[in-house]
Amino acid sequence: MLGTLAASLAARKIDLPDYALSAAVEGVNELVDGIVTLTAVNVHYTLSIPAGTRDTVDRALARHADKCPTAQSFKGKIDVAWTAQISEEGEAGAVGG
Repeated sequence: MLGTLAASLAARKIDLPDYALSAAVEGVNELVDGIVTLTAVNVHYTLSIPAGTRDTVDRALARHADKCPTAQSFKGKIDVAWTAQISEEGEAGAVGG
C-alpha cells in the first residue's frame, strides 16, 4: 500500500523524499477453525508534505487502497484499515480509512 500511495502522490506531482513518507503495519491474527489466521492489517502512515498540498494528499489517501493490488487481493478475506499522521509545514493532523 505504501508503494501505491507514493505512486499516487507522484502522479499528482507530489514527490516526497524517502524520509517524508513511512508506514508502520500491524497484522492481526486470530484463531479461526483451530488455525491461526491473518484477519486484519492496520497501516499507519506518517507523511511530511509540502505546504498547500493537503487537499491533494487527502484525495490520494482516500483512493489509494482501491488502486492497491495487495489491498484488492485481501478484499473480502482480510480487513484492511489505514490511518495517517500528516504534517504540513509545522501543522499536524490525523485521518483514517
